[in-house]
Amino acid sequence: MEKPGIVITGVSGRMGQMLVRVVNESDEVRLVGAVERQGSDWIGRDLGEAMGGQSSGVLVTDDAVGAISRAQAVIDFTTPEATVAFAELTAQARAVHVIGTTGLSGDDLAAISRAARHAPIIRAGNMSLGVNLLMGLTRKVAAALGTDWDIEVVEAHHRHKVDAPSGTALMLGEAAAEGRGAALDALRTPAREGMTGARQPGSIGFSAIRGGDVVGEHDVIFAGQGERIVLRHLATDRAIFARGALRAAIWGQDKGPGEYDMMDVLGLD
Repeated sequence: MEKPGIVITGVSGRMGQMLVRVVNESDEVRLVGAVERQGSDWIGRDLGEAMGGQSSGVLVTDDAVGAISRAQAVIDFTTPEATVAFAELTAQARAVHVIGTTGLSGDDLAAISRAARHAPIIRAGNMSLGVNLLMGLTRKVAAALGTDWDIEVVEAHHRHKVDAPSGTALMLGEAAAEGRGAALDALRTPAREGMTGARQPGSIGFSAIRGGDVVGEHDVIFAGQGERIVLRHLATDRAIFARGALRAAIWGQDKGPGEYDMMDVLGLD
């Protein structure tokens, strides 16, 4: 049985190149296409040579239609506008679309939902298998413990990260809130400074650390009277996101049309 063919979009970017390496290292799939935006100086070049290595036999193209028509899965970490266009093309090809693109608007998500009527789409704000497992555990622990247990999400990232708390920290906060049967907005306490007063029962707090070259660290702390539970994920290599995306592309091969996420891939829903 032939291995599933993978097309990677945005191959000249840091994440695109990482995806190429992870796919090439896998013995479960084969790379059949590499897509870049129109005007990129990578267009027409051999992908391996463009990445500074040996010839791969795969030419970089801006013909997304032609590339995706040969694919069983498309892995896409690009821009919202590009992702919406790729979703339509991937649905027409009845291929799996793995989306790691962030910043999608409500209209973008609606367009992706329409495409998912025709093919499986797996979308997640964080493709790390470990982070998604941590989300599932956070939801279960929050559901099991009462509101007299305080929840604090603590995250650390490199000095160049411009937003806080991280998107992953907010995802963990949402999982904790879901476990308590509430929306995060109703329970969230932002970073504290000065005379803040006593903590509100049932609230979910956030703290952010920035420094050095930290790839990503996330702790979910459940603090009760006389005891604490700490769930932790440490990322030391950004390739974890590419490996998770590839896992999703393989998992989706026998799935019907619809919208899925990494919790589905891990069997946690």
